[in-house]
Amino acid sequence: MVALGDRLDFVVGKKAADQLEQHFGLRTVADLVRYFPRKYSDAMTTRGEGEELDLEEGEHVTFVDEITKAEARFTNRPPQREYLVITLGNRRPKVTATFFNAKFLKKQLVERTRVMLSGEVGYFKGTMQLTHPAFLVLGSGKGTKSLASIAAASSASGDELLAEFEREFFPIYRANSKMQTWEIYACVRQVLAVLDPVAEPLPKTFVREHDLISEDEALRAVHIAEHEADRTRAIERLTYDEAIGLQWGLVVRRNSALSESGPPAPSRPEGLAVAMTAQLPFTLTAGQREVLEVISAEITATRPMNRMLQGEVGSGKTIVSLLAMLQMIDAGYQCALLAPTEVLAAQHDQSIRAMLGPLGMAGQLGGADNATRVALLTGSMPASQKREVRDQVATGEAGIVIGTHALLQEAVEFHRLGMVVVDEQHRFGVDQRDRLRAKAPEGITPHLLVMTATPIPRTVALTVYGDLEVSTLRELPRGRQPITSNTIFVSQKPKWLERAWARIVEEVRAGRQAYVVASRIDEDDKPANGKKAKKETREQGPPPTTVVDLLARLQRGPLAGLRLGLMHGRLPSDEKDAVMAAFRAREIDVLVCTTVIEVGVDVPNATVMVVMDADRFGISQLHQLRGRIGRGEHPSLCLLATYLPEDSKAGKRLKAVASTQDGFALADLDLQERSEGDVLGLHQSGRPITLRFLSLGEHYEIIRAARDLCEAVYETDPDDVGMAVLSAPFTASDRVEYLDKS
Repeated sequence: MVALGDRLDFVVGKKAADQLEQHFGLRTVADLVRYFPRKYSDAMTTRGEGEELDLEEGEHVTFVDEITKAEARFTNRPPQREYLVITLGNRRPKVTATFFNAKFLKKQLVERTRVMLSGEVGYFKGTMQLTHPAFLVLGSGKGTKSLASIAAASSASGDELLAEFEREFFPIYRANSKMQTWEIYACVRQVLAVLDPVAEPLPKTFVREHDLISEDEALRAVHIAEHEADRTRAIERLTYDEAIGLQWGLVVRRNSALSESGPPAPSRPEGLAVAMTAQLPFTLTAGQREVLEVISAEITATRPMNRMLQGEVGSGKTIVSLLAMLQMIDAGYQCALLAPTEVLAAQHDQSIRAMLGPLGMAGQLGGADNATRVALLTGSMPASQKREVRDQVATGEAGIVIGTHALLQEAVEFHRLGMVVVDEQHRFGVDQRDRLRAKAPEGITPHLLVMTATPIPRTVALTVYGDLEVSTLRELPRGRQPITSNTIFVSQKPKWLERAWARIVEEVRAGRQAYVVASRIDEDDKPANGKKAKKETREQGPPPTTVVDLLARLQRGPLAGLRLGLMHGRLPSDEKDAVMAAFRAREIDVLVCTTVIEVGVDVPNATVMVVMDADRFGISQLHQLRGRIGRGEHPSLCLLATYLPEDSKAGKRLKAVASTQDGFALADLDLQERSEGDVLGLHQSGRPITLRFLSLGEHYEIIRAARDLCEAVYETDPDDVGMAVLSAPFTASDRVEYLDKS
């Protein structure tokens, strides 16, 4: 008998174990039994003959069907080689398989033979093709070793073996050409046959309360249960396992942070924070005042604050963070503001200097007596300028240090870092913000404030940001103008796009400015979402408009005579700065750009935005882009242009974005559309997290119950072994040590 912590080579043999580790990273028995099927064969093998197959090119697929045609052919070019083409069933689209060692196979793969085929999907002229797939002749057990191994794993033979494959289900695992799904299944069965009963990691009261099956039952049933009801119960239990594993890692992290020493910064009546509040040209909203009270109280305490501030674009997060930083500076500490791009870092530098005025001009003519200094550090700065800024940071001369990833370099040393502010938190991993916090004096953990203008659905707040307390700004400052949004379906209504360009001309003649956004820089650039479009899909549309081509087309055509500027991520830093400075100074009428202006760019005079190929942007991206307008005294207009039809999935999504400015409603819609991996990204450990069963969009109650359980267990036993085992896939650098405890 074997335990979860045992290495696989002792159970399935060295050759199979090496393949499992090399191709799938599976080293232990636990790794393999938690390598769950991605689906079950009933989704393929029970299809009716008239049903269509919706499979992408390159997808690994397995069929069980009868050969309806077998034809030996010869290659055209010498030396001629014989190959075999078989047609599988009467499927739509037509399914064929090609084998090159026809001399031996044409006697086995004949018409009316029932076979199992497993391989990667390809297409040619509408026909689905499997090239030299693995095969098994049902009834004889003969075939490719990868499929014959499943017969070896079963004690059945002859007709019984056929029944083995034709039962209600068959698990299909993520596989590749080197090790296919049936080989994996053979290893799983081999392991489960000798596996000791798995210890229950959860409290018995919790299992009973939620009517869950045991851990041992779930880990077995998810692989080998023949009835769907049993597999459903197993998946339900394993969904709880994933939620609890995630939450335990977050609870441990959150409580570990609370046990550290934070820098206390009590408010000073004569300090910079009070002086800044007094000179504000506007009144803080009720929401801003409420959040500031909470933050002020937390940074006064000796425990490090860990808080996320979320709010709509333009809700006033920057002034809240600035007042919090000034309270820290009043107590003798420095603050670091980490931004994801140089454009955003420069924007923060400019806006914070403008808000502070004399209060941010320490050592300069006209500076206030108690002033601090603001420093900007980015990767593209000249070496001499970087050294000068680093000196200001190391001596404590700079109270507020704004920068990009350049702040994380070892050469940057702070005199007395007391607070870290991270803007656009989703652009950074936890490891990055912790590297910056580690620059504080020994024994001190700086307060942490992370900000996002992308509203966070409640399930995401409980998982991705579950180690942070959350504050929300929903109220927009007075004076913000409404933004009218519309969708332009160019293929159906081309005149609407012409009208969009005309509207830009009208706005410019009225003294205002505009953005035109493209999804790509040029033909060598990646798509806006970083993914390749699916081939041969109805919603792919024409190739995307590149920003370089768009600029040239607009200059020659509908915007001829206007002053156009170009902005994208591959421009040198000094060119970006020059373009943005010219746009702010109204020396550029229309900024033709990519998503480099998605966050942080604040030009109140810009009132129109046209987003080309809007279907290629995510929902949250579109909401962020739209937030670049409507920031001044004039009503604004956002137009989302797409070449896809109105009734397409993308068309409906764009209409949903245009119908509301409620970022929280759009965040929920965004979560429904995105994969869990897209949402989770780099999680607590800085490694990609994959959830097999837990859905952030559907399982809020499970996530909530998991959080409550983890908090309760941590209070009584912070070293609970069962919780550590469930959490290990998400947090442990060496999972084996956790499994040994079980």
